[in-house]
Amino acid sequence: MDKALAGQFDLESIHTPAFVVFEEAIAHNLSILWQVIEQTGCKILMATKCFSMTRTFGLIAETLDGICASGPHEARLGAEHFGKEIHAFAAGFSEEDIRQLAPICNHLVFNSFSQWQRLGPLAKELNPNLKFGLRCNPEHSEGEVEIYDPCAASSRLGIVKDEFEKEKASDETFLEGISGLHFHTLCEMDSDALERTLAVFEVKFGQYLDRMEWVNFGGGHHITRGNYDVERLVQVINEFKARHPHLTVYLEPGEAVALNAGVLVASVLDVTRNGDVQNVILDTSATCHMPDVLEMPYRPNIIGAGDPGEKVHTYRLGGLSCLAGDIIGDYSFDAPLEIGDRLIFLDMAIYSMVKTNTFNGVALPWIYYGTADGKLELVRQFGYEDFKERL
Repeated sequence: MDKALAGQFDLESIHTPAFVVFEEAIAHNLSILWQVIEQTGCKILMATKCFSMTRTFGLIAETLDGICASGPHEARLGAEHFGKEIHAFAAGFSEEDIRQLAPICNHLVFNSFSQWQRLGPLAKELNPNLKFGLRCNPEHSEGEVEIYDPCAASSRLGIVKDEFEKEKASDETFLEGISGLHFHTLCEMDSDALERTLAVFEVKFGQYLDRMEWVNFGGGHHITRGNYDVERLVQVINEFKARHPHLTVYLEPGEAVALNAGVLVASVLDVTRNGDVQNVILDTSATCHMPDVLEMPYRPNIIGAGDPGEKVHTYRLGGLSCLAGDIIGDYSFDAPLEIGDRLIFLDMAIYSMVKTNTFNGVALPWIYYGTADGKLELVRQFGYEDFKERL
């Protein structure tokens, strides 16, 4: 959707590099998520680890039930700007984290029994109304990329079945104070992956569900992707609720909220040649502005560009940092690229915006918001002070 919307705004006139997020695309995604909420009665949270643009929180809060945070800063952001349920999970919490999180959270999920036993009493003292959960590891992998697989071998994320059984053997009351279980196995997956995961989860942890109030199905649900099977998701949730009618079901997608909702606009700084390769240097950077390009790795789509050799002119696009591997990918274009040309990278609202950094002192992209009434609003501009004060 961001491709179509990009053509409706004057992106030639803005400062680059820049992220541009489109209100209409966010609203479109929310309409799909609302269908799931309406047809299942589940609750959907936004994972702020994926998308934390506060300018959009008012719109998103009209549909979703709250946010899930990965630590105190995200939780505080949700409390100050979202105003609904605040859930938090991290692989590890410090006492200082708990002192910040407990007063503002509704749900706090621990990654181990030791964290729960050590820090749970403090959290309860700080907030008697706080609900507590444990993250389970079903040891069931669906992802193909290990760095994004929470259930990879020897994963540090979640408690495996054997650990539950050990705790139960030593103390039958080991779940006292725990009101919910959480699992997360997916990454950009369809509902069939959730269905398979849920079957394993119920086999391994189903014996504990009768004493729970809620279950969180985690994130990674690509619900707003064009070919996602929403009907199957609704069926999976409703069938689970029929088996466990006392449980509230939570989902916490991040990408689904802002999928295809934003672009990164960059300008050509230089064109050089090394042997058979024409290198284009941009005022953006893979390592600084879209690190998932290198971590995943993946090759982002660009409006008007094709695969290498598909169009007449092929270039290798790279960033302006000193990292030799700051390469975005090889692309072809109908016309030669020239200094000052604008390139528009698609689907850059998710993860890219929250992962930006200032390696080499590279400037952070400015942030614009394309409103539903056609206005292009400058939300934030970054400069030297942001680099200096951060360090």
